Amino acid sequence: MNRRTFLTSTAAFAALGPLSPRTLAGATKPIRSHRKAFMYSTLSSATAKTLSVLDKFKLIREAGFAGVEVGSAMDQQVVLAARDATGLIIPSVIIATHWTHPLTSPNPSMRETGLNGLRQGLRDAKAYGASSVLLVPGIVSKEIAYIDAYTRAAAEITKAIPLAEELGVAIAIENVWNKFLLSPLEAAAFVDSFKTKAVRWHFDVGNVVDTGWPDQWVRTLGARIAKIHVKEYSRKLRDEKGPRHGFNVDLLNGDSDWPAVMAALDAVDYNGWLIAEQYRVPDLTDAAWLSHLSTKMDQIIAS
Repeated sequence: MNRRTFLTSTAAFAALGPLSPRTLAGATKPIRSHRKAFMYSTLSSATAKTLSVLDKFKLIREAGFAGVEVGSAMDQQVVLAARDATGLIIPSVIIATHWTHPLTSPNPSMRETGLNGLRQGLRDAKAYGASSVLLVPGIVSKEIAYIDAYTRAAAEITKAIPLAEELGVAIAIENVWNKFLLSPLEAAAFVDSFKTKAVRWHFDVGNVVDTGWPDQWVRTLGARIAKIHVKEYSRKLRDEKGPRHGFNVDLLNGDSDWPAVMAALDAVDYNGWLIAEQYRVPDLTDAAWLSHLSTKMDQIIAS
């Protein structure tokens, strides 16, 4: 290796952030204090649709979850009342407009609506005591070129940063199947380009199993990670039935490699929220499914 190659490689490695002492020592299994949360919108059975927000919060709490991730389109006073009545914490708020009005749209009016939705989500998060919002930054398509998506997303997110900094709520970008920000290196560089801790990453484990390895994403993103979505994915089901069928598998029965994910989270000193966004096991009542999911998450934390 010549000097120029060495310096380039060293600079790229350093940009990923310092290694944790846990990584270097590697001998002692750390004490984990992750808290479990549940994505509210996934409690969507026919029975659940007849329940009030408070009743759903009660089910989530009774199953052993400490938190619930809500959407920005919900009635703020109803959510606050249910939060206070159950003692659930709201760690994250999902932006309601990021699919219907993407920040990468070529239509300025649509982007403006999406930006206003992001700002409203930040205000909701502040009211609920959440430390971050989940934002899908946009999409790439035949009509929306990658370079245009990148430029537009960066420009619109930048407009929301002053409010995020004022409120103390991070804009956490999620990796989804949107054909955008496709590698952990690009994800890290995108976050870093804003030069503020008000922009971070909401890492979804299952969403990267189709094309990569979640633990590698975790080690690359490091301290940029604000929240984790717990989701399973099966490459076997993908190969047999198609890509989206890969999600139709119970936790610990797929290829998300939870021991490797947890070891990577240890290595980057992430001890924050683990939020379930998981395929529902058939033939279970809402209460039984939530309890099942909570138990599976305990097993993941202990893995």
